[in-house]
Amino acid sequence: MSDVILEMRNITKTFPGVKALDNVSFSVQQGEIHALVGENGAGKSTLMKVLSGVYPHGSYDGDIFFVGKECIFRDITDSEKEGLVIIHQELALIPFLSITENLFLGNEQARNGIIDWNESISKTKELLNKVGLHESPNTLITDLGVGKQQLVEIAKALAKEVKLLILDEPTASLSESDSEKLLQLLLQFKEHGISSILISHKLNEVSKVADSITILRDGATVETIDCHKDVITEDRIIRGMVGRDITHRFPPRESNIGEVIFEVRNWNVDHPLHKGRKVSSNINLTVRAGEVVGLAGLIGAGRTELAMSIFGRAYGTNITGKVFKRGKEIDVSTIDRAITNGIAYATEDRKAYGLVLIEEIKNNITLTNLDKIADMRLVVNEPKEISVTSTYRDSLNIKCSSILQLALNLSGGNQQKVVLSKWLFADPDILILDEPTRGIDVGAKYEIYTIINRLAAEGRGIILISSELPEILGVCDRIYTMSEGRIVGEVPAREASQETIMKFIMSQKEVMAQ
Repeated sequence: MSDVILEMRNITKTFPGVKALDNVSFSVQQGEIHALVGENGAGKSTLMKVLSGVYPHGSYDGDIFFVGKECIFRDITDSEKEGLVIIHQELALIPFLSITENLFLGNEQARNGIIDWNESISKTKELLNKVGLHESPNTLITDLGVGKQQLVEIAKALAKEVKLLILDEPTASLSESDSEKLLQLLLQFKEHGISSILISHKLNEVSKVADSITILRDGATVETIDCHKDVITEDRIIRGMVGRDITHRFPPRESNIGEVIFEVRNWNVDHPLHKGRKVSSNINLTVRAGEVVGLAGLIGAGRTELAMSIFGRAYGTNITGKVFKRGKEIDVSTIDRAITNGIAYATEDRKAYGLVLIEEIKNNITLTNLDKIADMRLVVNEPKEISVTSTYRDSLNIKCSSILQLALNLSGGNQQKVVLSKWLFADPDILILDEPTRGIDVGAKYEIYTIINRLAAEGRGIILISSELPEILGVCDRIYTMSEGRIVGEVPAREASQETIMKFIMSQKEVMAQ
C-alpha cells in the first residue's frame, strides 16, 4: 500500500461566522481502509462533502488530487464519474422502486434510448452476489431491512465502478451481525484493491478493520495513526477526539426509585400494512418514578413500533390494551392526548421526525408547548420564547452560533439536544428515548447520559431504547428484552450482562422456530 490514491492538501472551508475546516490535509493509500473519526462538528462530513463535490471547487481553499490528477469537481456527478462514491448515513434509495431500478437510477443500461431490462437484471444479480445479498432484483426496497438496504447502496456504488468508497456511519442503524457482515465486506473490497474511507463513532469497529485512522478536532487534523505500527486503543482515539481522557463512559448516578408511575397492560398492535401480523403481542411493562428502564433487542424486535403505538397510536392498527399513569387509566389515542397526559417520545430519526430542519432552534424547542409562551391573544410572545430557548441552550449545552441558527446546520449531537429540549419543554412525566445517541460521538453521548440522569433525579420515568447493549447496561436500572414483538425477559441492570440479554433473545427465537 505504497501508492497514494487520494491527497487533500490544506483544505479550508468557511461558513458565515464559522471556520469548519482549518488547513486540513488528508491522504488515503491505494487499497486501504482509512477511518476518519472525531466529535460531532469536528469537520468530518464537511471534509467529505468537499471531496465529493457537494461543496464545489471554488467554495473552499486547498487542493485535491485523486489517482494522481487534480480534481475540480463541480458537483457529486463529477466525483462519481472518477470512481469516488459516498454513501451517506441517510440512505438515498427510493422505497417503492425495485433493487434493479435503484441500482441504475441515473445510470440506466440502455440501447438506443431504451432501457435493456435483461442486461439490467443480469448486472444486478452480479452486483448483489458481490455484496452477498441473495434477493430477487425485482424486490422493492421497502420490503428490505436496513442492513440489506445498506448492501444495496454498496452494490449501487460498485455499479459506478468505484475506486474509493466513502461510508458515513454505515453501521449506525445496523444490528451487530449486520455490522459485522458489512465490515467483512470492506475487508473483501480491500483485497480487490478498492480503497475505503470509514466514518464511524463505533470505535471498536474502527480498531478492528482500519489500516489508518485520522482524528479531526474543531476542524483541524490532530493526528493520523498507522494501525500496523502504532498501539491502538479506544482510550487513545477518544483522547485525540475530545482533547482529554474520559475515565468513565457512563456518568455515575445514585438511583432513587419511587412508586410505579407508568404501566402498560396487555398491549397488542398489528402491522399497518400486513393484516393479521402482530408487531406487539401482549406487552406488559412498568416504569417507576426516577427509574431508567431499558428496552433491549435486535433491530426488528418491535421496540420502536411499541413506543410509537403507545405515543398517541402513531404506529399500527387494531391496537388493544390499557395505559395507566399513577394507577389511573389514561387516554393515549392521539398524540395530543398522549402529550397532555405527560408522555413524550423522542424519535430515533431526528432529521425526518424529530426536528423541522429548516426552522430555527428556538422554533423547534417551543413547538410542543406553544400555549406556554402565548399571550392572551394566543400569539407567541417572542421575548418569552427567546428566554425559554436560551435557558435550554445553556442547561443542555447546545453548541450553536445563536438560537436563531437553523437546526439543519447543527451537528448530530446538538440536534439531539434540541430534540430533548423540545420534549422537556412539554414537561413530561414519562420520556421515551428511542436510540438517543445514534450517530453521535462519545463526548456528546456522555452529555446525553448526564441529561438522562438529571431527568431521573427529578422523578421522571425514562424508557430507553438502544441497540447498543453496553449503553443499556451502563445507563438503565432495569431492562426488558424484546424479540419478535414480545417481551422475553426482565432483569435488574445490576444482574444483567450482554450474554443474559442475548440468551433471552435466542430462547424466544428457538420457541418461534418450533
